[in-house]
Amino acid sequence: MLKAVGFTDDDLDRPLIGVATAWIETMPCNYNHRELAAQVKAGIRAGGATPLEFNTIAVSDAVAMGTEGMRASLVSREVIADSIELVARGHLFDGLVCIVGCDKTIPAAAMALCRLDIPGLILYSGSIAPGRLHGRTVTIQDVFEAVGKHAAGEMSDADLAALEGAACPGAGACGGHYTANTMALAMDALGLAPAGLGGIPATEPGKRAAAEQAGRLAVRLVDEGITPRSIVTRSALENAVTAVVGTGGSTNALLHLPAIAREAGAELTIDDFDVLSERTPLIARLRPGGEATAVDLYRAGGTALILRALSQRGLLHRDALTVDGRTVGEIADAATERFGQRVIATEAPFAPYGGIAVLHGNLAPEGCVAKLAGHNRRFHRGPARVFDGEQACFRAVRDRSLRPGDVVVIRYEGPAGGPGMPEMLSVTAALVGEGLGDSVALVTDGRFSGATHGLMVGHVCPEAARGGPLALLAEGDPIEIDVDARELRVLVDPGELERRRAAWRPPPARYSGGVLARYAALVGPASQGAVLTAHPGGRDER
Repeated sequence: MLKAVGFTDDDLDRPLIGVATAWIETMPCNYNHRELAAQVKAGIRAGGATPLEFNTIAVSDAVAMGTEGMRASLVSREVIADSIELVARGHLFDGLVCIVGCDKTIPAAAMALCRLDIPGLILYSGSIAPGRLHGRTVTIQDVFEAVGKHAAGEMSDADLAALEGAACPGAGACGGHYTANTMALAMDALGLAPAGLGGIPATEPGKRAAAEQAGRLAVRLVDEGITPRSIVTRSALENAVTAVVGTGGSTNALLHLPAIAREAGAELTIDDFDVLSERTPLIARLRPGGEATAVDLYRAGGTALILRALSQRGLLHRDALTVDGRTVGEIADAATERFGQRVIATEAPFAPYGGIAVLHGNLAPEGCVAKLAGHNRRFHRGPARVFDGEQACFRAVRDRSLRPGDVVVIRYEGPAGGPGMPEMLSVTAALVGEGLGDSVALVTDGRFSGATHGLMVGHVCPEAARGGPLALLAEGDPIEIDVDARELRVLVDPGELERRRAAWRPPPARYSGGVLARYAALVGPASQGAVLTAHPGGRDER
C-alpha cells in the first residue's frame, strides 16, 4: 500500500514521521500550511527519516463569530486532537510534527502529542501581518469594534467596508495577542514548540527555513527518544501560564492549558492562574491591551525576549526542557533585543499584576475568569441586564437599550448550554464601539475572544444550563464584581435564590443529534478545561 503511494524500501526502512496540517480554505490562519509542510518534509528527509503528510480540520472563530457557527469552534478542538491521535495510532508513526495556526489547532495538537506521547513538536505557522488604513495599523479587532460604531451611526457603510477590506492582508493567524498568538507563546514557554521558529510571521521570508529546521529537529527527537510528557511537567505548565498572564494573553488559555495538562497527567487548575497572575507583572504592551501586534513583538525580540524579561524577575523555572534541546533559561539568556523597542518592558513593568484574575462567590462557586489587561477597573456594582443567549444581547446593544453602569449577563452559552461555549466578541466589541466599554461590565458562562478588552467576566461555573446560579438571576438584581476580593456576587437574599431554584427548569437542548448534541452530553465544566469527561486523561491511563 505504501509503495503504491510512491515510497521505496529505503523510505520504509527509516523512521516514519507524521506531518499534520490544518490547511483549509475558510480562513487565512492556516492558508500557508501546505507550503510549510513541504519544507518540514524536506527537513525530515534531510535528517534521515520519512515524512507522511496528513490533514485535520479547523474552524475560524473570527469567521464564525456572532453566528450559529461559533458553537462549532471549541468542539473542533476535541475533533482535531482526536483525528491527529487516530492517524498517528493507526499508522504507527515514530514521530510527529503538527503545523498549527488558528486558535483551536494549537491546543488540540498539544493535547494529541501528550496523549500519544511519541516524539514530536508543534510549529506555529505564524501571525498575519497587520493591515494599514489611513496611515494606521488595523487588525480584526478593529473590524469588530467598528460594527458597534456602525450600529451607533458613527461609521458609514463605506468606511466599514474599507476597514473590512484592509484589516487582514494575507496568510497568518489574527495579528494581535489574541488566542492564536497567546497559545503560540504558551507552546514556546511550555517547551513543545521550538522557540523562535513559530514567532516568525506567516509571510516573512524566513518562515520556510524555520519549517525545514523543525523537520530536522523532529528527527532528532525521534533518535533521542524525547517524548512530550517528559517536557510537559508542572514546572513547564507554570512557565506557560506565567508567559500568558505576564503578557495580557487570552482568557482562552484557562481552557486550553488545563486540558493539555490533563492529557500529560499533570495538575493545573484555574486557581493556579490566579496565583501566578497575582505575582507576575504585565510586561507586554500588545493588542488588545496595548497597540503592538505580533509582528511588532517578533521585530522587538520575540518570545525569547519575553522569557528573558520574566526570567530576570525570577518568575520562570529556568531548568525546564524544550524540544530544541535548550532549557527555558538558555533560551531567555540568548534573547536579542532591538534597540529602542517599546513592546516588552525590560525594566519597569506596564502594570504590577498580570492580565487575569480568577473569582469565586455566590454567582461562581466553581470559579470564573476576569480579564484585567487593557483597563484599570477592579470593582463594579450595577443592575443585571439578563439575556438568554448572545443574539438577544447583541440586539439590545444594537438597539442601544443598555446604560452605563449595567452588568450585562449572557447565560446558557457555556460548554454544554451553548453548546460549545461561543465567544462573545460580537457583543463586547459592539459595546466598545458604542462607547460603553468603560462603563458597563459583562458576565457570562460563555467565553471571550482574545481580542476582547474591558471588564469582562467569563467561564462562570457551574454554567446556567446545568443549574448554576446565573440561571437564577432576574432583571435588575444588583451584581458586584470585586477583583481585589476575588468575588463575583449577587446581592439577593439566599432564601429568594432558593425559591427561584425550586421554580427553575433547564432549557431545551439546542441540538438533538450530531456532534454538538454528543459534545453537550459529554463535556465537563469550563473550570476544568471543558474536556470530554468520557476520557480519563493521562494520570489515569494504564
